Amino acid sequence: MASVAEWVEGVRIRTWPNAIAPVIAGSAAAAGAAGFDPPLALLSLLVALSLITGVNFANDYSDGVRGTDEVRTGPQRLVGSGSARPGSVLGAALVCFGVAAVAGLAVLYLSGHWWLLALGVVSLAGAWFYTGGKHPYGYAGWGELAVFCFFGPAAVLGTMYVQADTVNGSGIGAAVAMGAFSSAVLVANNLRDIPTDRRSGKRTLAVLLGDRDTRMLYVTLVLAPFLITTLTALRLTPALLGFLALPLVIAPLRRVTRGDTGLALLPVLRDTGLAMLLWAVATAVGLVLG
Repeated sequence: MASVAEWVEGVRIRTWPNAIAPVIAGSAAAAGAAGFDPPLALLSLLVALSLITGVNFANDYSDGVRGTDEVRTGPQRLVGSGSARPGSVLGAALVCFGVAAVAGLAVLYLSGHWWLLALGVVSLAGAWFYTGGKHPYGYAGWGELAVFCFFGPAAVLGTMYVQADTVNGSGIGAAVAMGAFSSAVLVANNLRDIPTDRRSGKRTLAVLLGDRDTRMLYVTLVLAPFLITTLTALRLTPALLGFLALPLVIAPLRRVTRGDTGLALLPVLRDTGLAMLLWAVATAVGLVLG
């Protein structure tokens, strides 16, 4: 039976910046459009956190029952390590998805935007079929694109729209930046796992691209938000606060470009997530001031 510490590890709290940052960015964009709504912002945050935690448990379950987590470079998984029964992990995933669904329905009820129910259904399906089902799209090189869409435009613009009833250029820029950061985290994760994923038959984008091109993709994605900062600052000067996050990407960029592999890439995931969170907070302040 898994210990409390192992279950906490299974939650993968280090991935939470991918959920928190888009809600912060979307709420700030809503505030900039005079539409900030604290209850809707908090409910959106609950949806995002529940979804990403559910994805983590679902990924743990699906990879575990397939046997693709038996040999890992990174932290051990609940099912793959044998510390928890597959049914228990699957149950945890379903509970998280249920919480996300209930919170999402509350958002729709309070905002009146019931047509966004379709986005909620697609998000839940995307969360499960990333590694679940007979043909998981995460095993076919589509993971990064899905992460970009769900944690970028869907999360940021969805959060903004339910509060402000509109989207604007600042929100779109923040959505692209959040999508790029989130995809960069996944790229770093898959770069680390290229050798084991090849052996287990997982055809992630990193496996398809190869080591060198995957590193180039990471560099492009992690620098893209700062281009967004520059463009946004042409209209809203306080958006330059987003550059406060730039120092946090220096170390991960060094690790990736100098060819670090295996466990040496673990800090890249952490630092990229922290950079994303700081960029979102700093840009949020800039958007509100602007």
